[in-house]
Amino acid sequence: MSFCFNFDVSATTNTDDVQRNASMTNKIDGVAKSATESGSPAEAVKEAKEHLPPSDPQRLLDDAIYETLTIGTFPPLHFLNETVFEKTVYEREDTENILSRTAEQRSDLISGVYEGGLKVWECTYDLLEVIDREGQTFGGKAVLDLGCGAGLLGILSLKRRAREVHFQDYNSTVLEQLTVSNVILNCQDDDSDDDDDEDGKGTLDKEEFKTKTKQNRKDLLLPRCRFFSGDWRTFLVLASSQDPPLKYDIIMTSETIYNTAYYPALHDTFHKLLASHGHIYVATKSHYFGVGGGLHLFETFVAQRGVFTVNHLWDSEVGLQRHVVVLRFKKESL
Repeated sequence: MSFCFNFDVSATTNTDDVQRNASMTNKIDGVAKSATESGSPAEAVKEAKEHLPPSDPQRLLDDAIYETLTIGTFPPLHFLNETVFEKTVYEREDTENILSRTAEQRSDLISGVYEGGLKVWECTYDLLEVIDREGQTFGGKAVLDLGCGAGLLGILSLKRRAREVHFQDYNSTVLEQLTVSNVILNCQDDDSDDDDDEDGKGTLDKEEFKTKTKQNRKDLLLPRCRFFSGDWRTFLVLASSQDPPLKYDIIMTSETIYNTAYYPALHDTFHKLLASHGHIYVATKSHYFGVGGGLHLFETFVAQRGVFTVNHLWDSEVGLQRHVVVLRFKKESL
């Protein structure tokens, strides 16, 4: 959606911004302590819950207009057009009342109410390109798309034969109206040009074959997905209460470290849900103007916790820098 953060700040990088970013490092201890003691950021905690796919998933795609993204060797990724989604917000179910509020306020972030999940953020594209270059494989792995929004990262791993893919976003509406729709849209992607049925007897015409193929893909892919909404702390409690507790080989997250108050909850989620041999991809900007977070502060926080190593996989060289980093457990933390 073509919105911006609802803050009265300049988007121009200058020396004062850099100095302000550096000085915030000194505040990280206080932020962590405050958030840890209270158990949550200042906003009300949104209780986590699991969402089941609708009984009639095709209904979500009625009159859908979507875009297709192709990167490197990846299969095409389909997602609902943001502009069309924005123009049809008042026609959609929204128990949280975030669709109308974001449209009226023209904001990509209403802290504690809406955390940006309706927009495909640019660092998501960065992470997809890095995963392609790195040759990451997903076959047989359990994957978590944390702060998933449109769900492109999880959808990629799903198409690349991950064993199971879980999608998590702060808002129920984002999951129900956008994430699930995009997953179903990709489940129905038909890559076959074969006119024959599986027995090679030619008993199905082309349209019948495509319908059968799409149904088979949906039956194959959707059961490997689970969808969760809520605050990271309550999501962690819900995930840990499963039998067996949820663990992930790969966790992927994009543009989720913009608020330093969320770092303790995010770090705890990483720590408790990552499998011992797993790794975490984080795509982010150096600094988020008007919000306060960014990669430097996050790396400082992670270093203070002493649980993970952080390695840079990619750094942009122009403008407001963007980054992709990978986190792994330190050996002594296992």
